[in-house]
Parts: sequence; structure tokens; C-alpha cells
Amino acid sequence: MKKLLFGFSLLAIVSSCKKQLPVIKPTVITEKTPNDTDDPAIWVNPSDASKSIVFGTDKKTNGGIYAFNLDGKIIHEKSIKNIQRPNNVDLEYGFKLNDSTTTDIIAFTEREKQQIRVFSVPDMKSLDGGGFKVFTDATELEHNAPMGIALYKSPKTEIIYAIVGRKAGPKTGYLYQYELVTDSLGVHANLVRKFGNFSGKKEIEAIAVDNENGIVYYSDEGQCVRKYYAEPSMGNEELGCFGSEYFTDDIEGIAIAKYKNKGFLIVSNQQAHSFNIFDLKTDAFIKEINLGTIETDGCDVTTVALGNKFPNGLFVSMNDEKNFFFHDLALLDLD
Repeated sequence: MKKLLFGFSLLAIVSSCKKQLPVIKPTVITEKTPNDTDDPAIWVNPSDASKSIVFGTDKKTNGGIYAFNLDGKIIHEKSIKNIQRPNNVDLEYGFKLNDSTTTDIIAFTEREKQQIRVFSVPDMKSLDGGGFKVFTDATELEHNAPMGIALYKSPKTEIIYAIVGRKAGPKTGYLYQYELVTDSLGVHANLVRKFGNFSGKKEIEAIAVDNENGIVYYSDEGQCVRKYYAEPSMGNEELGCFGSEYFTDDIEGIAIAKYKNKGFLIVSNQQAHSFNIFDLKTDAFIKEINLGTIETDGCDVTTVALGNKFPNGLFVSMNDEKNFFFHDLALLDLD
């Protein structure tokens, strides 16, 4: 959620006294989308990682999901256009279409139609019959307007779930989790649980899942980063609410960088135009970095080497100038 600050306030005075972080310049800046970028997702091409694709939402009525190559150029034939305010996007590998066929998928929210969409990757075919309605039992304004989405593939069952947030919602059960299943009639999204606390301040948009450990993180924008089990059978107890003291205002996009023996949570500190990095195991704050982006909403990361341009992995962040910044992951100095 973007917020313009007018006049002088105590927050502005304090911020002006804060030491300016050095800017880590991007490796690539993408071409601009027509309207308003918001959230990215990285697809690692299993045949040739140098031909991987970054998908990014263009958040507007008649917006779209734009596909970018690693040079930041729009791949028009892989882009999905004329979507009614797409908000967030996520990606997962190996969705089972039938006993012998799997495909990688992207899923994204289409806010103005109160639904989520699911497409195969890289052939970009719709798997949803036009969309899956979400929050259908909502009775209050904007409680059925989906915004954030994250896909979770259970290491126990290999079931893929979509965890969906919304523009506004109740103090408990803010997030809905849908199981994506296939039968003879096609792909379906079945509601399996409602979970997640909400402070009542601002909204919940950014969601990310640590598949290996079965943990979901989300930004309660005016409060903290919240932490829950992603596996429905593990229950709805909150595992953590942390980080609030390190953010200037809105807590936004979340990306999870996993290595063999360590992991990091990278979270957009939106009004500070920076990112806060936390230890994935302990939730402890590590440091703040400036990647040169303005008002970042969404971000994504992969630690996989993507050819000569991104030999150490890739971090993608939305920039409030209708584009995305690509950084070779080594530039973030997570080690």
C-alpha cells in the first residue's frame, strides 16, 4: 500500500536525520509496463537457466502479467493482458495435471473480479476456466477483494495450495488457503482453511512461503511480519510477530532466500525505500540495504545461478516508475 506523506511530521524529521544508506545499483532495469508495477515472480527454466523468465504484475483495470527476459525486455508472447487489476503473483513447480503430466504454474489475484487465476508456464495456458472466486462468504466491502497470493507445495503430500490475502478483512481468519486439484473436469480451487491474525491497521498484501520448512510469512503492514504453519494439518497458531521496530511505515513485499545451511527473509521497508533482512531461522534482524528502488511493493528471489548475467542468483524488486530492478544476488551481500 503506497502512502504519500504531506507536510512535516516527527517521522519525517527523524527520517531526515537518519544516515543515508549507500545505493546498490541494479544489474538490469526492465522496460516499463503501461500502468503500475506491483509484484514479481521468477521462473527458473530447468533446461537453460539463462532463459528464465520474470513475471510482474501491472496493477490497473485492463492491466496484466508481463513476462521479462533476463535483459529486462518484455516478452509479449508470454505476457497475459487485459486482466482486471492484477495485484500479486507467485509461481510453483510440478503441478500435477494427471497421473503422467505435470506443469509449472503461476497464480495471481484479479481484484476487480474477486478471483484468482492460474496459468501453466512456460506455455501460458489458462488452467482455471476463467478464474476461481475467492472469499465468497465475505459480507463487508473489500473483504472479498483479493490482493496478495503465495503458492505452497507441501513436502509431505506434494499438494499445491494458494494462500490468498485481501484488501480488508477480520481480525482473525484474514487469509484463506485453497487446495489446487485436478480431476476429469479440470482444475479446481477448494477452500481448506481460514487463518491469520490482522492488527486492523492498513492491510495484508505481501505473502511468502518457505516450502521446505512449511512456514508462511505475511506483512501485517502497520504491525509486524507474521509467521504461521503453511501445512493446514499443523493448525492455526501464530508462530511469530516480529520486525516492527525496523520499519519506517508500511511493511511490504517479502522474499525468501534459501541456501544449504542458512536462509534470509528480505522485506520491503516501503517508505524508507529500502529492504530489511532477517535471519530465516531466528527472525533476528541482520541489516538494512538500499537497492535504489522507490516505494517497493513486491519482490522475489532465487539463489539459483541464471547464466552469465546473474551467476549468483537473482533478486527482483518492484520500482515505483512502472518497472522492476534486477540485482545479482551477490550484490545484496547476504553472507
